[in-house]
Amino acid sequence: MKVSKYAKTIVAAIVAGGTALTVAMGDDTLTTTEGITVALALLGAFGVYAVPNARDTDA
Repeated sequence: MKVSKYAKTIVAAIVAGGTALTVAMGDDTLTTTEGITVALALLGAFGVYAVPNARDTDA
């Protein structure tokens, strides 16, 4: 498995999930609604996989 193939997706998921989790944990409690928001942020980030990475070119 080549990690570079999934790098953009992994970074997008970490950033989206981390951002949503940071906001959700502002009151030190994670409610069901906040958990769903974090899950939806992660799922949205995995949608990035549908867009291909740019090809490496030797210019």
